[in-house]
Amino acid sequence: MAQDLCVPVGDGYVNVRVGAIIRKDGKLLMVGNDRVNYCYSVGGRIQIGESAEEALRRELREETGRELEIDRLGFIHEDFFRGDSGVTEGKLIYELGFYYYVKTPADFEPREDALAAEGRGERLEWVSPDTEKTIYPAFFRTELKEPVPYVRHIVTDERA
Repeated sequence: MAQDLCVPVGDGYVNVRVGAIIRKDGKLLMVGNDRVNYCYSVGGRIQIGESAEEALRRELREETGRELEIDRLGFIHEDFFRGDSGVTEGKLIYELGFYYYVKTPADFEPREDALAAEGRGERLEWVSPDTEKTIYPAFFRTELKEPVPYVRHIVTDERA
């Protein structure tokens, strides 16, 4: 079984992840779960031996149940935060994320049961960028209002 790129370093962890920007009718497809009161981008950790695009294709199949076409890289995100569950709870995490725009077919609807099969209590949600709910990455709220045709590099530091 492939290993996720989540590596312990000293008292913290380094994550390397990919995320999908899937938009339809002014909303974003995000993932929510039963453990936390926020939602996050479709995607996940890159596995050893995968390129970022290969990882995103795998995550899209796993989470939406569909093969979707990747359009282009939109953001490289460096994120410093404290873990909120499991072995990373309270630990400093440095996460390097690659966020890709994904082409959304007009008839696209994710399979309802795609995430249920994972058994993690996750669900897909169409969310307005203006929702009061917390979304990660937070820069989706501002940066996706007027997308630019080049890759943006964003650094977020939520260490407390």
